[in-house]
Amino acid sequence: VCFEGPPDTMYQGGLFTAILKFPLEFPNSPPDMRFETEMYHPNIYPDGRVCISILHAPGTDRFNDQETAEERWRPVLGVEAILVSVLSMLADPNLASPANIDAGVMMKNDPEGYKKKVRSLVRKSVEG
Repeated sequence: VCFEGPPDTMYQGGLFTAILKFPLEFPNSPPDMRFETEMYHPNIYPDGRVCISILHAPGTDRFNDQETAEERWRPVLGVEAILVSVLSMLADPNLASPANIDAGVMMKNDPEGYKKKVRSLVRKSVEG
């Protein structure tokens, strides 16, 4: 997939590519999503893997009481719901459960440094 950064966010103006890998059990199991574009975000692992509830297996997770079954993958969801969730995540990161701890700490403790780093990657995403 390829999409533009959401308007009125630090990612606006960027062009981002990601790979969705669908398991054989799809639609009963969610796809995996990994950005090919270099990203710096609390909910994106350093290797580009996206960590959001909608991409977690259906049901409840006894180790994660912050996430309800309704927030996780359901077979009625599709690619559009994933992309809407990713755009929402870019606009409003979940700092309570960071996949990239460094990005989460920087966003919280040095918001200007975080913004500068993200804007640099956004520019890089359109330069080639």
